[in-house]
Amino acid sequence: MTIAKICLFVILSSVLVAACGSEAKSDKGKSKKSEKVAVQNSAFDAPRVVGKIQSSEISESSGVAVSACQSNVLWTHNDGGNDDLIFAIAPSGELLGTYRVRGVKNDDWEDIAGYKDATGKCFVYIGDIGDNAAEKAEHKVYRIPEPPVGGTDPKRAVETEAPLTVRFRYPDENQNAETLMVHPQTGDIYVATKRKSGPSRVYKIKPAFDADIQTAEKMGEISVPAIPNGLLTGGDISPDGRHVILCDYTQGYELVLPEGSANFDDIWRQEPQPVDLGRRPHGESVGYNIDGTAVYATSEKENAPVIEVRKRK
Repeated sequence: MTIAKICLFVILSSVLVAACGSEAKSDKGKSKKSEKVAVQNSAFDAPRVVGKIQSSEISESSGVAVSACQSNVLWTHNDGGNDDLIFAIAPSGELLGTYRVRGVKNDDWEDIAGYKDATGKCFVYIGDIGDNAAEKAEHKVYRIPEPPVGGTDPKRAVETEAPLTVRFRYPDENQNAETLMVHPQTGDIYVATKRKSGPSRVYKIKPAFDADIQTAEKMGEISVPAIPNGLLTGGDISPDGRHVILCDYTQGYELVLPEGSANFDDIWRQEPQPVDLGRRPHGESVGYNIDGTAVYATSEKENAPVIEVRKRK
């Protein structure tokens, strides 16, 4: 065999070995991913589809919040660039109402949250917090009184009251975020960023409405057991204020406040535990039900499923 042929043989052999190794790693990665999705958090039952979003107007359900004042009402909205609308749906996915938020634009709405104050009045919070290019120095959270559902054509948009607005900036750098949460007792607003490289960062914003722009306070970082480990797309705080549910495109994660801890912000130092949210085409939304005994998850794409995952008793 000539030297040239020997060299050629060595090169081809190296290429073949590398290709086989790469394929093995790929299969190994797929196996791990499948295993992760199949294993459920011991605190939760298996996910089940309870409905399908029936309105063609809701094609990018980017957030979900369960009403604390109206039975079997879930609030959702489309992603940025769509109309400035929020929608009321039933857990079955039936459209219950369409509402135009007065005087504001859906620049990049990414998540929605509910809040019931000490007087029993309910509000809907909308997070205009998306910024894929990390170009915005200012972000907004809108708050409106929760509209009453029923008595009108659900496909016909009803105008809401004018929202109050919280304006904030980050203390470090411009960032993209898709997770908005409101603490049920304090009313403090939390935003978790969406990062492709490194953990998500969690910030607290005071509920100072129609005031000067404030600087958010960094509370910690969250690294979920996924790749990327900071690509969070939705979240919620439980009604008792002791649990946080988060999600990325495929999986859910729960944080639990340690027993005996009276400081809610200790929760950001806890280890996220995976929660199987079922098959979602493009998961960007998750929220607790009215008493925290289950979570609902929706997805972008038209006629997306409504998924319920109940906690074990």
